[in-house]
Amino acid sequence: MSEEEDLTPVKPEESELLVVTGMSGAGRTTAAHALEDHGWYVVDNLPPQMLGTLAELVSRMPESLPRLAVVIDVRSKNLQRDIREALNGLGASAVNLRVLFLDASDEVLVRRFEQGRRPHPLQGDGRISDGIRAERELLARLKDSSDLVIDTTDMNVHALATNVTELFSDSGPIVLRLNVMSFGFKYGLPVDANFVADARFIPNPHWVPALRPHTGLEKQVSDFVLIDSGAEEFIKRFVFALEPVLEGYRQENKHYATIAVGCTGGKHRSVAVAEELGKRLAQLPRTKVAVQHRDLGRE
Repeated sequence: MSEEEDLTPVKPEESELLVVTGMSGAGRTTAAHALEDHGWYVVDNLPPQMLGTLAELVSRMPESLPRLAVVIDVRSKNLQRDIREALNGLGASAVNLRVLFLDASDEVLVRRFEQGRRPHPLQGDGRISDGIRAERELLARLKDSSDLVIDTTDMNVHALATNVTELFSDSGPIVLRLNVMSFGFKYGLPVDANFVADARFIPNPHWVPALRPHTGLEKQVSDFVLIDSGAEEFIKRFVFALEPVLEGYRQENKHYATIAVGCTGGKHRSVAVAEELGKRLAQLPRTKVAVQHRDLGRE
């Protein structure tokens, strides 16, 4: 091979086109900035009617626009239809189009709008909560059909940027990223959970005075939870049941899933099980696992 041939750039087989959308105030701008920092070309506030045309342009120029993200907000009343038409119109073109949906709880969204001293785009003459309710109804179907959903309720801008960075590195999206999360049922189910496992069948360390002050991250609690309690068999069978599901995610070009493990307070059992489950899932091929504990340290 000649030196000239060595220097010839390789044409990408497939371009990445990412639609960033979701609830107003959930962090679209932060996500867009994080994508820009990692080599994505970002188009903000694109009219959704132009998405199909842009996708066609990307498919014809993969070497010029290999990784393009477009930020679309709720101002289009036909957002779901326009995105779906763009997806259907791609056909066999060499574009990998995904939809990233950002969400947060109503309470947090209201607080963010109040702190920013700006109205919600759909509130009209009503309250901020009225606009959020209208937007949630409008985007419900789009959220359900999105490839990735990130709940930013408990994230600041730095945590969200880190999350987006982990999903979209310089080499493109990872094959499959699993977020294993422990939580306490008394604080509510995680809104972005794809799978929920209930660890409340395991004897509770809370009722053992020597273990009560400790957490599932500590060996004495972890051993109590995982040994002679049925937890080992539960984890083994749960991973076995997840394997064909995760392979189906890959085949359907889905790259993100949240697996939530709950106990009463999110301090002992769910933490220990989530840690062990994360270790087992990390051994699966083409999989990256992050473990977080939503309610650890919460009184």
